[in-house]
Amino acid sequence: MEEAAASLDQQSIVKLLVAHKELTTLCKALQVQVDWFKKQLFGPKSERRLLEPNSLQLSLGDTFSADASEGKTVTVPEHTRQSKKKSSGTDDSELRFDESVPVEEIHIPNPDLDLDGSEVVSVKVTCRLAQNPASYVVLKYTRTVVKRKDGTLSCPEAPDSVLGKSVADVSLLAGLVIDKVAYHLPLYRQHQRMKAAGIRLARSTLTGLVHRTADLLAPIYRAQLESILQSQVLAMDETPIKAGRKKRGRMNTGYFWPVFGDKDEIVFPFSPSRGHAMVHEVLGDYSGILISDGYGAYERYAEQVNGVTHAQCWSHTRRKFLKAEDVEPALARKALDLIGSMYHEEAEFRRKGMEGPKLIEKRAELCRPIIEEFFSWLKHELETRVLLPKNPFTQAAGYALDRETELRVFLSYANVPLDTNHLEREIRAIAIGRKNWMFAWTEIGAEYIGILQSLLATCRLQSIDPYTYLVDVLQRVGSHPAAEVEMLIPRLWKDHFANNPLRSDLHRTVKNADS
Repeated sequence: MEEAAASLDQQSIVKLLVAHKELTTLCKALQVQVDWFKKQLFGPKSERRLLEPNSLQLSLGDTFSADASEGKTVTVPEHTRQSKKKSSGTDDSELRFDESVPVEEIHIPNPDLDLDGSEVVSVKVTCRLAQNPASYVVLKYTRTVVKRKDGTLSCPEAPDSVLGKSVADVSLLAGLVIDKVAYHLPLYRQHQRMKAAGIRLARSTLTGLVHRTADLLAPIYRAQLESILQSQVLAMDETPIKAGRKKRGRMNTGYFWPVFGDKDEIVFPFSPSRGHAMVHEVLGDYSGILISDGYGAYERYAEQVNGVTHAQCWSHTRRKFLKAEDVEPALARKALDLIGSMYHEEAEFRRKGMEGPKLIEKRAELCRPIIEEFFSWLKHELETRVLLPKNPFTQAAGYALDRETELRVFLSYANVPLDTNHLEREIRAIAIGRKNWMFAWTEIGAEYIGILQSLLATCRLQSIDPYTYLVDVLQRVGSHPAAEVEMLIPRLWKDHFANNPLRSDLHRTVKNADS
């Protein structure tokens, strides 16, 4: 009986130890999740790591010393202050403006000018930036009706509107779109701003104007997608958006699938789902290099379509190790340092303007040894250390090793970047929109947002003023040959029409008033 009891007690102890180990593992996993959520709510979002203390950055409680000041000190009555530095002409704290900014001149008379013997020596100018509330202009077309000798009446036609008999001038259409898509201002706020400016217009009318504008621009969007698919290197990703009502009080989750070409062009196709088929639908039979994150849809597409070389993003790989830094600081730091040294070399290549065979040669000389050390070290650590499968470092290392071939692609192609950061920068506008206009009421509305965002983001990449571009192409698209619609995409429009763009009548009235 005593032996049986002792055996039973030993079995209970073993079970308790196993249960304790499982609970400890679960507790660590949950703590990692809690830390991640805390960082999302309260911590910095930047993934930047300072490799060594920054001597120019103060810690809490530090103060500037007197010796740290660059300017000389001058003594004035009652206190000592720093002398004013001469402006270099590039200080944004000073007011600077170009000739396009209207200037209202206000003359302040000098009463001493009327005194005997006084004369004007010079004129001093002080400029202050002022602002009117949202400014809208009504273009009032007056047409003279003439009665001819034969008794018939003659009256010239009013200028055609871009949207037929719409009350909106092309300048208003461009402004609505830019405010909503580029500056993330929802239409209901624009409607409030109009009301405050004395304009009475139904909010549903604004929605209709934006939708009809997007319809006009849809052929240009499709032409831009065709242009992007001619690229040798594509970057692709996906980002969610609430679009369409699921039921009362809840929205469906759709996805934009942004595609970035090698000529600084981008499109935002929309899909109601994140299914793998969308990659085929957007890219078709693309032939070239596709760089993406680790989502399996892109890998599956590359396997099924001949002529596609799949490359993967080093930034997403680095992000995995960054999340493991709190759990395995030494191991994660080693991985991040190796990846960081590779990024440092790549930055030097860009600074020196290397490209083509020279860049491939330098990558092989300086980056390939780092990559060889990185993957060899990861394999050694996983083989020699006892790390649980759910350990963040184990997951990060597995993510990298599973994608080793794709992560090495940039070594063989000079035009392949290390990551998709250039694409993620353009996705930021969608993320900001989710915090402002929050959702698209219908899936059609989400498609319209994708069309408009595609053209405005490309205008920014091509250094084109989006207002000038929209005002021109909205007037041009109705009469432009359909077979040559690709000339209206921002990249080609810049070469063909940017020097003499079509203007709104508002521009002509302002120009006449100034003259």
